[in-house]
Amino acid sequence: MGIVLKQSFINTLIIYLSFALGGINVLILYPQVLEGKYHGIVVYLLSVSNIIMPLAALGVHHTIVKYFSSYNNKIEKDKFLSSIVFLPLLIAIPLGFFVSEFYNQIGNRISQQNPILKDYTFVIFIVAISTTYFEVFYSWAKVQMQSIFGNILKEFWNRAVVLILLISVFFDFLTKPQFIYCLTGAYVIRAIIMMFYAFWLYFPKFSFHLPKNFKEVLRYSLYMVLAGSAGAILLDIDKVMIPDKETVEIAAYYAVAVFIGSLIEAPGRAMAQILQPITSKTINDNNALEIESLYKKSSINLLLVSGLLFLLVNCGVHELFKLIPDKGYAGGELVVLMISGAKMFTMFLGNNGAIINNSVFYKITLPLNLGMAFSVYYLNIWLFDLYGTNGLALATLIVIFVFNTIKLIVLKFNLNITPITNKTFISLFLIVGLFFAFYFWNFKYHPIINIALKTIIISVVYLLAAVKLKISAEINQLLTKILKL
Repeated sequence: MGIVLKQSFINTLIIYLSFALGGINVLILYPQVLEGKYHGIVVYLLSVSNIIMPLAALGVHHTIVKYFSSYNNKIEKDKFLSSIVFLPLLIAIPLGFFVSEFYNQIGNRISQQNPILKDYTFVIFIVAISTTYFEVFYSWAKVQMQSIFGNILKEFWNRAVVLILLISVFFDFLTKPQFIYCLTGAYVIRAIIMMFYAFWLYFPKFSFHLPKNFKEVLRYSLYMVLAGSAGAILLDIDKVMIPDKETVEIAAYYAVAVFIGSLIEAPGRAMAQILQPITSKTINDNNALEIESLYKKSSINLLLVSGLLFLLVNCGVHELFKLIPDKGYAGGELVVLMISGAKMFTMFLGNNGAIINNSVFYKITLPLNLGMAFSVYYLNIWLFDLYGTNGLALATLIVIFVFNTIKLIVLKFNLNITPITNKTFISLFLIVGLFFAFYFWNFKYHPIINIALKTIIISVVYLLAAVKLKISAEINQLLTKILKL
């Protein structure tokens, strides 16, 4: 876990710096500068782009991670990279033609409830393709065991650009429509920078020769494009569906609550950047003991860290909403609780997804993700009518709980491995106990003081208990090093 913890720690710092910028953007600048309407437009456009991206990528970003380490020499590696790096163009070129030919029809369809969306339909296509090639070249870098620079571009770049652009709008250097156009350009620039960095790390000798296992590679890519598309639907379909039923402002309000709840997953996103290629290599080497070790260690470490974040977010969220001037954003505590609970359960799975995606059982991801996509879609329709945006969060929680449990069963049944140890139950007891101890009351001071006091008390109690109970050897070592500094 040495290289994993080192790069994960740096990636976590990057992600939290990025989330800090995102918090400034989402909680302060978006409501003040763009207001609900244009914030909702941005949320909608990016969410639709995220749904299209896996289809445009043709699964190539997953394929690079799975197969690159399986080739033993540079010639075969170059053949492999040469054969798949252009695959997304098979979707991008026809998709671009389709969008240009039917632009008005597409614009009319997505803007029935909110006509203003029609003016920005082209943004969806540009962001989707730019994100596609960013992810392809980010995977290119990850298989060289270099995840940090790509993580900066993935997590920090867009939020920093948004911060600069929002400040520009505030001082009237940009109009609100120009903000959207400039943000679109930032996605394009990010993809270009990532491409040059990936080529700097490893520049192949391009050829038209295919690797010997190209049919297997292509088959895997097609499976992953379908699975990835279904997974993207799970993540963003709720924000896409809202403008069809409500004003676009509601999408902005819901997105803020989801953003707060999603703070829980930052450590998992950081660790995944380096765990994915390491897991793939371990599987390609048929190292069963190391696979199980990575599974258990990643699970308990992520559960422990995400558990602390779950407590800090939910025990302070009521006070946090008091700080947002636009009261339309308030009242999202239940959304935050359900989304953060779902994210924490996902963190508990550790590298479960990486094991499944890079093993002979990868085909199970397609029916699982399709099941998740259909389930969340129909649950969203039903529960949104009953409970509004709380219903959308409940649908996400139900689907993630059910299908993540299935993923646990898949690895237990096929590889006889599980992330659950006695330390898992100790962690859960600690998290639940502190939740009920701190969730239902607040200090009677200013919200910022209340949040600070709760954060300090919960963090100290939680970390002391975790260290004394020796829940994670890796985190104990990390805390020891930090304290010595």
